[in-house]
Amino acid sequence: MVPEEEITTIVNTGDDLELHGLYISPDLDIVMYTLAGLVDEEKGWGIQGDTFNCLEILGKYGHETWFRLGDKDLATHIRRTSLMGEGLTLSEITARLCRSLGVKIKLLPMTDDKFRTMIRTHVGLMGFQEYLVKRMAQDEVLEIIFEGVELAKPAKGVVEAILDQEGIIVCPSNPLVSIGTILSLKEIREALRETDSTVVAISPIVGGKPIKGPADKLMRGVGLKVSAAQVAELYKDFLDVFIMDSADWELRSEIERLGIRVVCTNTIMRTEDDKVSLAKVAIGALEKASR
Repeated sequence: MVPEEEITTIVNTGDDLELHGLYISPDLDIVMYTLAGLVDEEKGWGIQGDTFNCLEILGKYGHETWFRLGDKDLATHIRRTSLMGEGLTLSEITARLCRSLGVKIKLLPMTDDKFRTMIRTHVGLMGFQEYLVKRMAQDEVLEIIFEGVELAKPAKGVVEAILDQEGIIVCPSNPLVSIGTILSLKEIREALRETDSTVVAISPIVGGKPIKGPADKLMRGVGLKVSAAQVAELYKDFLDVFIMDSADWELRSEIERLGIRVVCTNTIMRTEDDKVSLAKVAIGALEKASR
């Protein structure tokens, strides 16, 4: 068992947005709520048992309410925005929020700088949350643009965490707009190449389809195949071990030709036991590669 205090999680901030005068960081919040035992597991986001009274009244006042912010969830955004007004960075604020919720794992935003993932479609350029939530990912993707990538730097501690860890796990999230945003910061990708740690990634694609979310539409939109092998190709410059679902066994040799060791197992996390089992496989892969 790895002590929580020794784990660092680096999180995408390309989905961040400002609504109702508040700064919202969806990926940071869902990870923080999950680690704090607060997340609404049925919805997969927000706080369990939350209500939406504030949003209901905002709608009556004519505000857009397509982004569902619960009443308890709003407290996080109010506090974050207030601390930003005092001059604190996103990483400093995240550390404070985590301490307040009893989260021991170190949670780091990928950057403290302004960075936005934008999606170009036939109806125009829009932020990722507008594409995903407001328009329900119905538009054909023409281009993915990372606004601010040229100037954004990794948040304090991010590169050091990559270089100093005993092992690194790239979680099974969207390879373009969750993991890909983090990798778009060149200092982070360089650190992954340079680290002496074993780097393990888990495929978010099973049988040519994403486990959840619009990864297939995004990948096809930028000319990529929707397959576990394509994900391995995207990570090949820093990856040591690739964990993919047993359903994709036939892709094993294709990935191994990239110089990456492959582990096949069940990667679909339907139950708590599934989650624990996959975590054990990932940690086991790290330990085996480090021997």
